[in-house]
Amino acid sequence: MKSRSASMSSTIVLVDDHHIVRSGLKALIESAPDMKVVGEAESGRVGVQEATRLTPDAVVMDLRLPDMSGIEACHEIVTRAPDVNVLILTSYADRAAVRAAATAGASGYLLKQVTAFELLETIRRVASGGEAFVTDRGVMGAQEAEEENDPLLLRLSPRERAIAGHIAAGLTNREIAEEMFLAEKTVKNYVSHLLTKMGFTRRSEAAAYMARLDAETSRWATVDSL
Repeated sequence: MKSRSASMSSTIVLVDDHHIVRSGLKALIESAPDMKVVGEAESGRVGVQEATRLTPDAVVMDLRLPDMSGIEACHEIVTRAPDVNVLILTSYADRAAVRAAATAGASGYLLKQVTAFELLETIRRVASGGEAFVTDRGVMGAQEAEEENDPLLLRLSPRERAIAGHIAAGLTNREIAEEMFLAEKTVKNYVSHLLTKMGFTRRSEAAAYMARLDAETSRWATVDSL
């Protein structure tokens, strides 16, 4: 892991396809004396290239990008440059997307509706190696999906669990693909695998099982706070 003197500014790369958004974020971040924007990108692929080239302390990335999703770009970044911390900054308060971000290796997930103070504090936290998965449901740790104690869900990967939750909500494969920023064929494969792991042959069985679990207990707990 990179070491950084306390007197040095945290380096940040911004990835968002809207120039005005990037300009606003850059102005806000650089108003803080301990952070500096060293690169910008308007697409996921360029963002991956810049993050790999510059190896900043943090990448602040939108979830929806024109060429690839922020989830996919995040996975590419942490695969190529493991020391780079990624913060997903989005308007979508979707728990499946939070889980997908954590699975992809993100260090944080934050809604754009937060205050300037909360945004700066979260970027600082992620840039220093911490975690901050903040949604309208509270603050969660990246490993929350691994803490399920149900015997069938323990057989599933975090992404498979997220898809199982969408099945319980009655979403089709196409709708799940849109929600999780995946290809419909990929979702179909995940559904087949999770049914096999859970010992079910029909989608309706998995939906009924998940619905029963959701009725018994909340599956999202607050484990931390800013």
